[in-house]
Amino acid sequence: MGKLFGTDGIRGVVNETLNAELAFEVGAAAAQVLAQNTGKAKPLFTIGKDTRISSDMLEGSLIAGLCSAGADVLHLGVIPTPAVAFLTVENHADAGIVISASHNPFEHNGIKIFNAQGFKLSDALENEIEDIVLFNKKAPLCTGADIGQVIYADQQEADDYVDHLVSTIDTNLAGMRILVDCANGAASATAGKLFDRFPKLHTDIINADPNGININHNCGSTHIDHLAAMVKAGNYDLGIAFDGDADRCLAVDEQGQLIDGDQILALCGSDLKSRGELTGDTIVATVMSNLGFHVFARQAGIDLLCTDVGDRNVLEEMDKGGYILGGEQSGHTIFRRYATTGDGELTALQLLSVIHRSGTQRVSALVGMCERYPQILVNVPVDSKEKKEQIMAAPNLQEAIARTEEELSGNGRVLVRPSGTEALIRVMVEAKHQSTAQAQAEKLANIIKNMA
Repeated sequence: MGKLFGTDGIRGVVNETLNAELAFEVGAAAAQVLAQNTGKAKPLFTIGKDTRISSDMLEGSLIAGLCSAGADVLHLGVIPTPAVAFLTVENHADAGIVISASHNPFEHNGIKIFNAQGFKLSDALENEIEDIVLFNKKAPLCTGADIGQVIYADQQEADDYVDHLVSTIDTNLAGMRILVDCANGAASATAGKLFDRFPKLHTDIINADPNGININHNCGSTHIDHLAAMVKAGNYDLGIAFDGDADRCLAVDEQGQLIDGDQILALCGSDLKSRGELTGDTIVATVMSNLGFHVFARQAGIDLLCTDVGDRNVLEEMDKGGYILGGEQSGHTIFRRYATTGDGELTALQLLSVIHRSGTQRVSALVGMCERYPQILVNVPVDSKEKKEQIMAAPNLQEAIARTEEELSGNGRVLVRPSGTEALIRVMVEAKHQSTAQAQAEKLANIIKNMA
């Protein structure tokens, strides 16, 4: 039988691979595992969700499973993923659950579990939950007074999260004009409250009217063109885009040009270094980080440590070395002083604070310090995990990758990797010229397609 948990929890198309019955079983198993590992008869779970039409259904099933197996639940409602991590710690809960598929289309959903410290649940505990669900090892469900209860959080929980975010910067952001895209997702519940705390900052908010099926639809961090056009037309200083669960943030400058996760790390990292606060003068990034970011870091005297793709890998490296800043090009940025996971709204505030402190009139001039080399990413569909492994091990693919690297002769980069969450092999090529990167990426992708 296949695994339930991928690199970012359980994901699937609702009522195809992820349904209410599975959610119930996962909830009951999670309660059983946490009770065994904490020694508590009634472990406490926080639970939050994004705005997908299926989130209510899955939430109800998860809560039913948790309570049936004896866990109590603090119901947070629609709230960003990082808020669940934060409030799990603040409320001394034993675990937190988020119902979201992040940046994916509305028909997808997912289940992610945090531990009591606000970190993603360990592989060992995920495996215990999987064993119970997949191999029917569950204990009898509770009866009588042993059944868990649901506590419905009031607005104070979300306010506590917003208070925490505001406390991370020491400027009023006066004089700036920004446009914020909430992706019709979880940020719709908190972004307005957050930016209202800065009355001298002019903020307009778009795509904050979720209807269950419009999350991430032509909006947010995965569809940034509309925001870019509005920022340029409206003479805003900056545009900010969140994804469906608000754990990532991208931006656009006043000219409508993308500011990606690498550039956000570059700006925030160089600012921290200038104030002597960048631990080890080091930023943790991933193998997908742009070559331009590597060049910038080298010139700025910053060490760039690159992990495999995935914010879990970034966080592990950060904690191992005691580093305070890390993230991914996709916009997952971790400010370890303030959070245990990527947080889009926290990232937005940190970026705004850096820009405001710099006194730069044009954000594009500040961002221009970190050039972005042309980078082409081609996703090739592959049927199964086994097929992905077979293709990745194929000698002719490895030889083609080596030839491409030789042809780029140090002026580019090649990365071919299987996706951890989707049935894809991703081909990424960077080069000084877009046409070169495009041609080389398509050549490698065609080799993979012929084997798929």
